[in-house]
Formats: sequence, C-alpha cells, structure tokens
Amino acid sequence: MSTNRRDFLKTTATAGLTFSALPILGAEQRRKYRTAIIGTGWWGMNILNEAMAAGESKIVAMCDVDENQLNPSVEEVVKKTGDQPKKYKDYRELLKQEDPEIVIVATPDHWHPLVTIAAVQAGAHVYVEKPVSHTVKEGQAMVAAARAEKRVVQVGTHRRVSPHNVAAMEFLKEGRAGKIGMIRTFVHYGGGPESPAPNEEPPSGLDWDMWCGPAPLRPFNRKIHPKGFRQFLDYANGTLGDWGIHWTDHIAWWSEEPYPKRISSTGGRPIAGKPVYTAEKQTTDAPDHQVVTFEFENFTATWEHRRFAGNNAEKSNIGAYFYGTKGTMHIGWLDGFTFYPVNESESILHQEPSLHNPDKQNIQELWADFLKAIKQDERPVCDIEIGHRSTNMSLLGVLSYKLGRDLKWDGENKRVINDEEANAMLTRDYRGEWEYPDVG
Repeated sequence: MSTNRRDFLKTTATAGLTFSALPILGAEQRRKYRTAIIGTGWWGMNILNEAMAAGESKIVAMCDVDENQLNPSVEEVVKKTGDQPKKYKDYRELLKQEDPEIVIVATPDHWHPLVTIAAVQAGAHVYVEKPVSHTVKEGQAMVAAARAEKRVVQVGTHRRVSPHNVAAMEFLKEGRAGKIGMIRTFVHYGGGPESPAPNEEPPSGLDWDMWCGPAPLRPFNRKIHPKGFRQFLDYANGTLGDWGIHWTDHIAWWSEEPYPKRISSTGGRPIAGKPVYTAEKQTTDAPDHQVVTFEFENFTATWEHRRFAGNNAEKSNIGAYFYGTKGTMHIGWLDGFTFYPVNESESILHQEPSLHNPDKQNIQELWADFLKAIKQDERPVCDIEIGHRSTNMSLLGVLSYKLGRDLKWDGENKRVINDEEANAMLTRDYRGEWEYPDVG
C-alpha cells in the first residue's frame, strides 16, 4: 500500500471518530474492503463465498496459475456480486497493480509463506489457509512480517470458532474433566494400495512451472493437481500437515505449555506401497499411516492417522480425546463433543455441531472475527503466531518421521538440540528465482 493511501486511511478513520455523531459514520461502517484472492480452487472459493456473503468486500482481483480454476471462479463472483475482478496469474503483479486491503491466500501449502509475506508488505491484511508453512522457519518469517507491517493475519483453523469446539475447550479449561494427563488426536480414513499414474503434459491454461514455484519441479501428474498435492512431500506434509494441524491446534489451544520438549514419530507406506517417481509415472510419497508422540512437561499427546482400513470398528474416526481424572472428552467434527464422566452416576454430556455448507465448516464465523480484528486493530482468534505454533507441531512430527529419530525441541531458540541435520531441515532450498524468506 502506498504511503499516501496509508495516510488517507488514517485520516478518514480519525475523521470518522471526530464526527461520530454525523451520518457519515454509517457510510464508513458500510464501506467495502478491496479484496483479492490468490488461489481460486475449491477451498479458496469456500472462503471467498463467505467473504462475499459478509457484504464488506469488493472483489477487485483474482489470481491463479490455472485458468481452468480461475475463469469459472471469476464468473461466479461476477454473477453473485456484480463485481468485475481482474484476472492475474502472478500474485506479484496483482499486489502491485490492485493495492488490495484484504488478501485471501488459498494456494497449495508451499506457496503460503511467500504470498502472505508479500501481501502484508504491500499493506494488506491476510486470511491464509492452514498450515501456514511448509517448513518451520518460513512460519517464523511470516510472524515477523505480520508484526513488522502491523497487519492482521488470520489463519484458517476455523475450528477455533466452531461452537462445539469452543464449548468443549471452555469445559476443559474450567477443570471439569479434572487434570489432563494425556491427549490423543487422530484421523482415520479408508484407502488401499496405490497404483502410479502417468506423467503428462500440463493441461492448456496451467502454468506448471509457476505452480511448483519455489518447490521442486516434478513432471505434471493429475495425482498432484488439482487437490492431490497434500500427499506429496515436496509441496505439503501429508495427512499430518493437512488434517493434523486442526487437532494439534487443539493441543496448543488447551495447553499453557508453548511447545513440546520431545517429538518422536514412526510410520510408513505398508499398504499404499513404496513411492514411485520416474520420468514416466508417479505415486504420492507421504506416509499412509503415522504415529507421533509429543512429550510436554505435564502431559503427553499423540497424533495418529491411517489411510486404509476404513470401517466402523471404532466409535469415532476423527478428533481429539482429552483424558482427565474426572472423565474423557472427545471433540470431533460432524459428531460434536461428548464428555464421558468417570463417575458412572453422572450423565454423559453432548453437544451437536453447528456447521455450514458446503463442506461442513465455520469459515463464516472466522471471517467475521477477521473483519472485527481489522476494524479494532487487534489480534484475531487464529492469529498468525497461533497458527505458526500449531503448524510447527505438525512439521516437527513430519521431520521426525523423515529422519527416523526423536527430536529434542528447544522452543525458546527454535532449534533441535544437538542435531544439525534436523536444524538444516527447518528450512529448505528454493528453486530458481525464488528466495527463502528472511526469518528476522
């Protein structure tokens, strides 16, 4: 954002306060933020639809390296709002030309850091999807940039505002489950052996080199794009980096301890099979199952996922169990929360979820909190530092899996104790013109 525009906004905000009794205040409250989206796929449009429904955004620009996603998304916005957003392939051009006040970052994971940092440095507030980063130090750089530019950065961990999740967390923090000694987080879905898919030329309208960006340039494969990238470790961090962050975030949300002391992980691909990556074909390469133990000072937490044996053998296939001296709390997704007391004379407590379609989410509430934080110049409920903390747990779990050994984490200094190989993997080399962000 230009200096003149920053000064103008500050001046108009002051004027609104000075003449608060005049009708102009109502006009100021109704003004719409110049809003842009970078990444117009399925989930990005879920976010943008809630932004449009809130009625406080003028959609000025939309960016995607894949015209097959961008063009129909622009048409949808025009039809719903009458706005005429400009199309971009390169987010840098969008930020330079459009001067947005709000930017939604809904790219694949490996792009989140560079785009978010560029957006806040351009003067925009940012709603960025989880996980915030692909490596630990990218997240540090994102926090540093948000603070330096004094911008609001909201992370899309929308379960922080889901009514049943909020109620369950209040229950736990009030001590109604007693002292918590163990937490188990998990996602179990079906699947099976994986066959490789052929590499091919990128479809017309897709800039595959730009899609890969700072990450390795693999041959195009429909297993990767659209939607499949999360199971490729060059671009994401598997199920733990995708689903897992919602539930590691519950551990961070509940705990007063800022980080685990030790992380250990095992897993593999005994069902999916050994990864295949040749000039002719590819499979995914993320683990089809993984178990992580996070050791804290006063409790132990675990993560587990599997992508096979999907059935009804277990009562819940997703969520977090908090095991306390007074009972067990299960916080789920579609099944709300349930508290099972130790004392059998006490009743089981349950709350149903309150979720929005499509895709059973609470983006609406998170977007409202985002706007409130912007207007009141305060930290949002899913502030970037919170998202970085929760993302780190997932990233350290994946790092332990990759290295095949335990990690002793020094959270104050943000490094692995006595393990320089692990510390080197807190960053990664960027490809081509792209430069790893400065962690400050």
